[in-house]
Amino acid sequence: MTSPLMSTTELAARMNDPDLRIVDGSWHLDGRDARADFEAARIPGAVFFDLDAISDHTSDLPHMLPTAAAFAEAAGALGIAKTDTIVVYDSLGLFSAARVWWTFWVMGANRVLVLDGGLPAWRDEGRPVESGPRAAPPPATFHATFDSDAVADVPTVMAALTGDAQVVDARPAARFAGQTPEPRPGLRAGHMPGAISLPMKAVLDDTGRLKRGEALTETFQHAGVDLERPIVTTCGSGVTAAVLSLALAELGSDSRLYDGSWAEWGARSDTPVQTD
Repeated sequence: MTSPLMSTTELAARMNDPDLRIVDGSWHLDGRDARADFEAARIPGAVFFDLDAISDHTSDLPHMLPTAAAFAEAAGALGIAKTDTIVVYDSLGLFSAARVWWTFWVMGANRVLVLDGGLPAWRDEGRPVESGPRAAPPPATFHATFDSDAVADVPTVMAALTGDAQVVDARPAARFAGQTPEPRPGLRAGHMPGAISLPMKAVLDDTGRLKRGEALTETFQHAGVDLERPIVTTCGSGVTAAVLSLALAELGSDSRLYDGSWAEWGARSDTPVQTD
């Protein structure tokens, strides 16, 4: 089993590799300008992946996957080829980087990894950062091949809720239970009937890094997830669900991610909702 994580030590040792591409995948739920953060401090050589810009602009749902052609154009403009070693990080440690990792993986990247500990770990170790506007990198050709089996939609989730798979929800427990309102207006509160609550932070350790080994396995098992059965991950808008998908990949388990997540499910009138 190959881990989807790369350590800061390994990244530092490989900074001069010609096929290494470092990607800042920061995105903030509170609307803070992640690109401004990127220009203030980034790992040397990194490019900025804008989750909202590199998305399906024909959808009214947030940061849905773009088409393979649109993604290929965007990744190529960032100087990234499908065969590169792509290392994604974010400024929080582990949050939106997982969504960018998943997006590259869905689009056929041969080797895409998440930096363990992200930018906070890199900086805590006294490693170099750079700042200022980033010059455009030399363009590349990214031959995108969309993996539809990695993506779930409403019919997929409906079938999962009847027993085809387990639906695991990464939102905070209070949102899952319908005890607090959704951050996006117009959405019903609650969860999909039969879904399992596993808040994203539960798969992180006290330092904000992804748990490993038995500790990670026990986290899923304690929530009631059977790692031998098919799993669909979901959340508010498909970002923290990717953290669960990353955790499952670390354990060697496949999953499908519901791209529309609660932004879609909670807004529809034909999807069942349960509150606790």
